[in-house]
Amino acid sequence: ADEVASCHTAEVNGYLIEGHVPAEAIERLLGERPDAAVGLALPGMPADSPGMGGDETSWAAQPVVLIGTDGSLTPWAY
Repeated sequence: ADEVASCHTAEVNGYLIEGHVPAEAIERLLGERPDAAVGLALPGMPADSPGMGGDETSWAAQPVVLIGTDGSLTPWAY
C-alpha cells in the first residue's frame, strides 16, 4: 500500500518487511505467523527508528503496522 511505503523492502520467511521495522516486531510476526498477513511496515523514515537513531525505548514507540492480505493496516505493538 502506498501509505506505508518506505525506503527498504525485505522478505523474511515469506513476509514482506517495509522500512526500518524493529527486530522485536519481526520476531513477534514470525512467532505468531498470522494467516491473513502480508507483512509489516514502518511508514516513512522516522529519524528515531532502528538504524536511523533513537534507542530501544523510541523504537518500541514506532507506528509499525501489520499489512493484511486484504490491504488492511492494523497497528502492531510488540
